[in-house]
Amino acid sequence: MIKQIKLIQLILLGLFFTEVASAQQQLTLKQALNYAVENSENIRKSRLDIDGGRFKTEEIRSQALPQLTGNSSLTYNPIIGQLVIGDQSFQLGKKWNANAGIQLNQQLFNQQVFTGLQAAKKSERYYNLSAELTEEQIIEQVANTYYQVLVNRQKLNVIDTNIKNVKVVENIIANQYKNGLARKIDVDRIKVNLTNLQTQQEQTQNAVTQLENQLKFYIGMPVHTAIVLPLTELSEAITLPELADSVSLDGRTEIKLLNVQQDLLKLQRKAYVSEYYPTLALTGNLSYTGQSDKFDLFKSNGSAFWYNASAIGLTLKIPIFNGFATRSRIRQADVELKKAAEDRRQTTNSLNMAYENAKISIRNSISTINTQRENVMLAQEIYKSTQNNYNNGLAVLTDLLDTENALTEAQNSYTQALLNYKVAEIQLIKSNGNIKSLLK
Repeated sequence: MIKQIKLIQLILLGLFFTEVASAQQQLTLKQALNYAVENSENIRKSRLDIDGGRFKTEEIRSQALPQLTGNSSLTYNPIIGQLVIGDQSFQLGKKWNANAGIQLNQQLFNQQVFTGLQAAKKSERYYNLSAELTEEQIIEQVANTYYQVLVNRQKLNVIDTNIKNVKVVENIIANQYKNGLARKIDVDRIKVNLTNLQTQQEQTQNAVTQLENQLKFYIGMPVHTAIVLPLTELSEAITLPELADSVSLDGRTEIKLLNVQQDLLKLQRKAYVSEYYPTLALTGNLSYTGQSDKFDLFKSNGSAFWYNASAIGLTLKIPIFNGFATRSRIRQADVELKKAAEDRRQTTNSLNMAYENAKISIRNSISTINTQRENVMLAQEIYKSTQNNYNNGLAVLTDLLDTENALTEAQNSYTQALLNYKVAEIQLIKSNGNIKSLLK
């Protein structure tokens, strides 16, 4: 029994460490993006809008279908009116009246209803495109944040390395000071430098944590979930893609969405114009009425008199004058169409500007990456040489600290250039309408 208990404890312990290991598994960019597409609250809401648009179409479609209404009433007349003919009068009805019936109304011609059906169908397309645009925006947002996390992690690694180096120098100076070979000011300066680095370390670590939480929020992941991003995502091969002089915007979701909005505004204007048109509807009703002087309407052997009535007809409505209200609405629709044209022109210029800026940024980033890579190597050589000279008494502490700061700055500049390249690359992919290719 004791052996079995120990075995169970070992199994549970193994399951615990397995769970911890799986919770710490690496999250690649592709995995993060696909997770966002499935779990982002904004994307889910946009998909719900698609369902809502479909139900809105069904609602408008119902206006073109037969409208059936049932009604019933029970009336008591304390005083019954009289019909006087010559010297005689006749009682109009009975004290108790009951009525039940059904009414039919079917639109035969109503241009507003027909136009509304076209607009509802076009609205479904609008909601689909809105959901697609939301998904693209989330993909871009997640990708940018993902690379920001990697860059700040890389900066944190640089600071960690610098702290280790400074601590080594601190020990050397402390021993030299004990032996009378170093000044008190050198000890104080290295402590100040170490304190500054530790402060930067804490600030950068907080920034990494905040960015990771932001990333998890964007993709719809619980904030307490532990994630590890592989650094290889930031150090992939850097190449200059083929850059066209211009890019076609017809495939961009933003332009498609504006086109649908313009179509909806045209249909709205058409609906206003339809107010000038006559409407024709088929009407019909069937009723069953009972009358009695006593409240025995619903007794099988009562004195109530019951009779049927029905009618079928056509209702034609011809608008004549409504105080120029329809004309005002049409003119408002014309203004909205002109504003939509301006929005389309502005969006086109904005997308073209984004593409041109992305081309400039990616060229500059590649140039900066190559320059800073060489600069980092040179700064490392200078730092090692200065450190060796300092250890041998051939360089002062100021030179060592200066070369260390120069190395840190070069490393951070290189990492920032990598981020700029990735952001520009995302913008180029988006400009070509292929932002969803990041999911594959």
